[in-house]
Amino acid sequence: MFELLGISPGALFGQLLVGLINGAFYAMLSLGLAVIFGMLNVINFTHGAQYMLGAFVAWLMLTQLAVPFWVALVVAPVIVGALGVVLERLLLKRVYHLDHLYGFLLTFGLALIIEGGFQLKWGSAGQPYPNPLPGGTNLGFMFLPNYRAFVVVAALVICLATWFLIERTRLGGYLRAATENPTLVRAFGINVPRLITLTYGLGVGLAALAGVLAAPIYQVSPLMGTNLVLVVFAVVVIGGMGSIMGSIVTGFGLGVIEGLTKVFYPEASSTVIFVIMAIVLLIKPAGLFGQTK
Repeated sequence: MFELLGISPGALFGQLLVGLINGAFYAMLSLGLAVIFGMLNVINFTHGAQYMLGAFVAWLMLTQLAVPFWVALVVAPVIVGALGVVLERLLLKRVYHLDHLYGFLLTFGLALIIEGGFQLKWGSAGQPYPNPLPGGTNLGFMFLPNYRAFVVVAALVICLATWFLIERTRLGGYLRAATENPTLVRAFGINVPRLITLTYGLGVGLAALAGVLAAPIYQVSPLMGTNLVLVVFAVVVIGGMGSIMGSIVTGFGLGVIEGLTKVFYPEASSTVIFVIMAIVLLIKPAGLFGQTK
């Protein structure tokens, strides 16, 4: 079997798979952020904590209620999304018409409170979650674990379905119109505050769904979202703030680039995404898929 710059095919394709998996989570999380920012104009720093909540709710359902993973995959995002709806109604709606800084500070403080509460209860150590799809397929040049392949495919389907909902359906048209001209939308008898609340719940649910999918791969930890949220914000900036397709393409693409960097230049793997962000901002401040207003 061939080698590329002294790198064996197993190592190369193994890191490509890792990059695709990381990219799947980058895409789902940045998609949730893009939905919330694009529709509500709020920078949601609580996103990492909501990702962690999804993983923890699934873990608690398994350990306390013996709920199977496939049930938790559906129920946990609904529970966390409902909590997000309550959060939006009680707090976030008060900062929609203020400067972005107020929303950022509010959600940053909420993230610290949520993560601190979980650390107080369960500590910082990770909690394991059993693999729901053990085994894999030997492709000759690499071993492909079943669950990791499922995560990549599921994340792609979820991202494209969300894009279709926002960009190609009547409901998505109402959502976009409500952010641009809420007075006109109200004139058609549409409940704009309810639309906004459901939009935030959708974004939070996407973050929680990513957390449930991540639970069997990474240990469930109160800090798992903290370690990811800065990278996800960089992905959103590179793709274009509020751009749905930009989040999907950039999330998967940057995951692959990060995986390849770990093979050819491991020292730069933790910073390559931020270097790309700086370059993109210098060339196109609105992001690759963003539009300058």
